[in-house]
Amino acid sequence: MRITILLFLCSFFGFTQVEKDSLSLAEDKNSILQERNFEDGLNERYSGEEFDYTIKTGESANLISRFLRWFGNWLNDTFGIQIPPGTLEVLKWLIYIVMGGLVIFLIVRMFVNERFEAIFSKKAKSFADIELAEQHIEAIDFDSLLKDALKNKDYRLAVRYHFLKLLKRLSQKELIEWHFEKTNSEYHQEIQEPKLQSGFKELAYLYDYVWYGEQPITESLFSRAANQFEKMNQIIPR
Repeated sequence: MRITILLFLCSFFGFTQVEKDSLSLAEDKNSILQERNFEDGLNERYSGEEFDYTIKTGESANLISRFLRWFGNWLNDTFGIQIPPGTLEVLKWLIYIVMGGLVIFLIVRMFVNERFEAIFSKKAKSFADIELAEQHIEAIDFDSLLKDALKNKDYRLAVRYHFLKLLKRLSQKELIEWHFEKTNSEYHQEIQEPKLQSGFKELAYLYDYVWYGEQPITESLFSRAANQFEKMNQIIPR
């Protein structure tokens, strides 16, 4: 009997507590719901680069990355060609590899005492003319060519023939090993006798300045240059 009364009291007070703690919400019949739409031109207003969250910034947004991004946008805008981001990333790393290889190449050439300017002009400063590439320098009559150049008052060409004639003599005396792709720097390193080496260096500089520098040369200047070549020829062993 006592248990029954106790259960009844617990049920009564529990129910009362629930009722007491419950909140009632009043129905709002006065508020009006309004449907809202996005403004026109929303895509154009938020289509700038600052809203493109697929673009990486910071260290990766260097000059190469910006150039590739610009190139990709240009292809897309001009031809409608879209380059996947993965392809642009591969191109970026290929450029890094090429640049790294070029840096290593320059460092190696500098360590072997190659003149810095000759690194970029080896082919330009080699004697790979048609006639020199097809036959050995010893088979060319530079005296005859020199005579024709002086007859035409082409003193730049005359300086060139003087220098090639000097190489021919050095090759004949086995002081250098001639090859039409070699540079003046390489010939300079092959000459062992200090006086010859010093004289060759001066004449090579003169030749590069006049011929490859396309400097105009008068008859009087050519006469002084010819005297320098003659002095060099006199110290070459006979």
